[in-house]
Amino acid sequence: MIKLIVGTKGSGKTKTMIDLINEATKTATGNVVVIEKSMQLTTSINHAARLVDVDEYKINGAEMLYGFVAGVLAGNYDITEMFIDGILKVCGHDLEAAGRVLNAINAIAGDSVNVTVTVSADVNSLPESIKKFL
Repeated sequence: MIKLIVGTKGSGKTKTMIDLINEATKTATGNVVVIEKSMQLTTSINHAARLVDVDEYKINGAEMLYGFVAGVLAGNYDITEMFIDGILKVCGHDLEAAGRVLNAINAIAGDSVNVTVTVSADVNSLPESIKKFL
């Protein structure tokens, strides 16, 4: 299941995500994984969450992001919470590509993994492929 945190730059998306991550480390029955670009959350989140920097693995674009997420999920069946910070940065600010990757991630996450994603954009500018997760 995918949940979105949507807003323009400076609207508090990252703060909201940090709070959700820290809460998940206390309440989740499985592992918590945080995927982000450029390791900005390192000191803000509980050390129990596994923080992964897509830049370290040269992930660039929606297709690579999907493959990376699929690999992370395939490598650890105990993940129950996944957070992706800044999906549009990874997808090159391509809203249509972001919508496609969200659909693909939703399909493999199913009901066993809660996926929370930040989208830095105005809600009104989002295509239906993204809005359906609001």
